[in-house]
Amino acid sequence: MSASLFSLSGKTAIVTGGTRGIGQAMAFALAEAGADIVLIQRDESNTSTRDEIISRIGRKAWIHVAELSSRDAIKGVIPALTSQGLKPEILLNCAGIQRRHPSEQFPDEDWDEVSLPLFSTEQMVLVPFRRMRKLMAVVGYFPTGRRGSIINVASLLSFQGGITVPAYAASKGGISQLTKALSNEWVSKGINVNAIAPGYIATDMNTALINDSNRNAGIMARIPAGRWGSPDDFKGVIVFLASQASSYVSGEVICVDGGWMGR
Repeated sequence: MSASLFSLSGKTAIVTGGTRGIGQAMAFALAEAGADIVLIQRDESNTSTRDEIISRIGRKAWIHVAELSSRDAIKGVIPALTSQGLKPEILLNCAGIQRRHPSEQFPDEDWDEVSLPLFSTEQMVLVPFRRMRKLMAVVGYFPTGRRGSIINVASLLSFQGGITVPAYAASKGGISQLTKALSNEWVSKGINVNAIAPGYIATDMNTALINDSNRNAGIMARIPAGRWGSPDDFKGVIVFLASQASSYVSGEVICVDGGWMGR
């Protein structure tokens, strides 16, 4: 019984930001738990996640090309998938980018680029939901019972301001609040909405911090777990939030941070 609570067998998940790092690890975890995966990418130049899901894990996987800065492109995602007979029940929004500048020097173009995840998360969530109301069979929308899971990726900077990352903090703060607001309206309609807030994780996005000996030492001194996190640390929490194991969990921002926020 307990194991079946975490099974995603027969489900289909849409994943943004799944080509590397945390997003890739979570895409693998969803597939390992039994889900088929639709990867939303701006192009097909990177097929490594799709190929590994198919060859190593043995699940179905597709790449759907869509530019997440385009409302029209996002509007086309669900119609394209349903035309193939797919009915996604899980949506993982993990696309993200980081730029670091002193606040008073932050370039407008970098601000716009870093703010894109809030826009794309909003659109990837709201556009499918509007279609759900019409189709009643997309992303698991049903009047009663939990059938759908939306998981957004927030950050510790949803709670803290950080240093030289004002655009990222603003974007991730918005994602946290959007998660709570949508949960308030949608959990009664069978869709749970939650977010994951990564701590300091050893990925390409944090290379500058890892290579800065002073910042690295300060970060390590505050992490109770005594180490930077790794993308694999997110496999358990994503399966939990996507599965029946979390059927009464909604509107939460779960920190995966080695104890940072409890310090």
